[in-house]
Amino acid sequence: MILITGGERSGKSTYAMRIALERGTRRAFVATAEPFDDEMRARIKRHREERGSLFETIEEPVEVPTVLRRCASYDVVLVDCMTTWLGNLMHYQRDLTAMKDELLASVSGNEVFVTNEVGMGIIPMDASTRLYVEELGRLNAALAQRADQVIFMVAGLPLVLK
Repeated sequence: MILITGGERSGKSTYAMRIALERGTRRAFVATAEPFDDEMRARIKRHREERGSLFETIEEPVEVPTVLRRCASYDVVLVDCMTTWLGNLMHYQRDLTAMKDELLASVSGNEVFVTNEVGMGIIPMDASTRLYVEELGRLNAALAQRADQVIFMVAGLPLVLK
């Protein structure tokens, strides 16, 4: 399993796609974003067009563990992104610990996870944002511990951490 992390627009998704394309022909792309506004709808549309027929696209904002189990026999499953997935869990008031545990139990080793590093800036003012930053840090650490490889993207360049 590979974890790719970094800041916003650092090249994570592009690099993850490059890795996934090298891992065989049966590929799934798990998109966790929901089209809440026009900007997000346009972004999702652009990403679908970029992937074309290279991946089976599965749009799933919450039940990512179920998708991972269903795709365990694929050559690669690219999940983009865990940052949005966690936000969705909080939005829908799901049990974060239970969902994180279920996700980790569903990892088969063929995954490429994309996530963001959000805890490197100032401390958020409000409690809900602080909780989000803390929970994402915990999720990223748990994924990194399980990962065979961890890559930190900076300005489009990969820095291999593990």
